[in-house]
Amino acid sequence: MRRSFALLSVAAALVGATACGSSDSPSTPADEGSTKVTVGVIPIVDVAPIYLGKEKGFFASRGIDLVMESGQGGAAIVPGVLSGQFQFGFSNVTSLMIAQTKGVPIKVVANGVASTGEEGADFGGVAVRADSPIQSAKDLAGKKVAVNTLQNIGDTTVRESVRKAGGDPSTISFVEIGFPQMPAALAGGQVDAAWVVEPSLSVVKSQGGRVVAWNYVDAAPDLTVATYFASTKLMQENADLVRRFTEAMNESLTYAAAHGDEVRQVLGTYTQIDQKTRDAMTLPQWPTEINKASIETLATLGKNDGVFGDKTPDLTALLP
Repeated sequence: MRRSFALLSVAAALVGATACGSSDSPSTPADEGSTKVTVGVIPIVDVAPIYLGKEKGFFASRGIDLVMESGQGGAAIVPGVLSGQFQFGFSNVTSLMIAQTKGVPIKVVANGVASTGEEGADFGGVAVRADSPIQSAKDLAGKKVAVNTLQNIGDTTVRESVRKAGGDPSTISFVEIGFPQMPAALAGGQVDAAWVVEPSLSVVKSQGGRVVAWNYVDAAPDLTVATYFASTKLMQENADLVRRFTEAMNESLTYAAAHGDEVRQVLGTYTQIDQKTRDAMTLPQWPTEINKASIETLATLGKNDGVFGDKTPDLTALLP
């Protein structure tokens, strides 16, 4: 079984073993009237709003003492939410759909990040070295391409770019590498191309790299890429906390969308990216509304690529 599926299975077992405990309950309040809440995130530009929201007091004003912990991708964060390591998690929607088809009890509680929808000006794409013979998405066929998690939103959307360009996506060899390690892996020749998102995309560009495919743009207009989610157990047992978190998250998204300079500054608090690179990067969109049509497209692409096995995601159960 693929690693991400194995992780989900282990997590489900953990949930069953701890059902009588407080695995999904928020930690002891840090002070009077404040509840400590841990959120699983990925150290990329996508999650800047939650860091900015904490800095601005949007969570504290709602009685939430917010703590962020980093993971490599949504496939690893989902088990953390189920086991109670995190009360909420950030994940791309394909990971959540995979979990949903496995019967994992989770539900989206807030939007996370969306594509700009602009080819040549998005926050993620497939990049190659300056001297690479690869000139377009079609040329990725038969090549080794890095993604942060196998059988997920990266390879599904990259396949769509290759398919639309007239190439054979079935011949691509995907390699799992964390986003922060991708620039070095690409520069060192470990892979022919890498699907990178900001700030790693700007690092690759600073090394002379070129983007040959804008896979989010190719997948669907204004694609909803990722969301924040919780276990259904937490939603049933502490609906008020979920409501407060969602309100704070929506305020954070709205603020980040209107304050790009502050987004670039807060990015320096949870990554090692220098100021020059942060100033050069392309920021994504942070709407509060989820683009359900784009998620339906991702579900179709994932189904066609065999990401969900013989199942079909139930978006009504997953989305708010």
